[in-house]
Amino acid sequence: MPIEPDFLDRLAGLERALRHRTGSRRQGEQQSPNVGEGLTFSDYRRYTPGDDVRLIDWRVYARTDEHFIKQYEADRDLTVHVLLDTSASMDFGDGDANKFEFGARVGLAFAYFAATGHDSFRFATIGTDSERLDRGRSTRGELLRLVDALNGVDPDGRTDVFDALAAYAPTIHSRSLIVIVSDFLDDPDAIEDGLAALGDSDVLLVHLVAPEERDPDVSGDTVFEDPETGSTQRAYFAGSTAEDYRDSLSEHVDDVAARARRFRAEHVVVDTGADFFDAFADIWAAREASPTDDIRRV
Repeated sequence: MPIEPDFLDRLAGLERALRHRTGSRRQGEQQSPNVGEGLTFSDYRRYTPGDDVRLIDWRVYARTDEHFIKQYEADRDLTVHVLLDTSASMDFGDGDANKFEFGARVGLAFAYFAATGHDSFRFATIGTDSERLDRGRSTRGELLRLVDALNGVDPDGRTDVFDALAAYAPTIHSRSLIVIVSDFLDDPDAIEDGLAALGDSDVLLVHLVAPEERDPDVSGDTVFEDPETGSTQRAYFAGSTAEDYRDSLSEHVDDVAARARRFRAEHVVVDTGADFFDAFADIWAAREASPTDDIRRV
């Protein structure tokens, strides 16, 4: 199901709700309520509950009898790098629960929040390498172009997290948040080496798990296929075998979280069967609440 352009309009409502709900230091840095130093007047918009009353223009109120607040443009000093896994394993899950589609929306949401928070964004796909999709413009027009670009992506190939992150790392030249959106179906050692390649950057791992991945809707004699290599394996999937599979998946997720923790990277597990806007609000709130802790939400 393609991402519709009005997805950005729905993000606008979510952004306003989260901005009103949170008051952490990090969000304050990205959306400064201070008037004056370092800020340039941009435009007016109607006041909504939760806005800083110091930004109300009382002269406009005197003329219109309505409350408008001043908007300012701040210097962009943070770059949000979104790295979206496009390997074949991401093309899994039905409808809105498809891992790639869900992950693309997560990436777009972080890019949108960066742009509205007066920060810059970069957007790239990763598999065995990295490929930039953006043109270096942190604007709504660029976000709309990214929607079209992502709708044209066909997840394929295999994952090599180390090679992809090592290839991307030299492009990072400023204070950055790196958001890696993936199912992380790779060797945990390679994931750890990839995180090491990113150096001291602030990193968030958004670990996607589809409902059908957690609890496969199969039973009995079944042939399983690796979407990235094409290799197959026959197994009788029931009872202890099914339980072993679930244990192995849980252990892998825990291992990825542990590797992230070694580099003080954040790790959030997201069920792609959840409502997207609820899931993203939880990711954002958890990050705001615990910016340096490993975060686990299943």
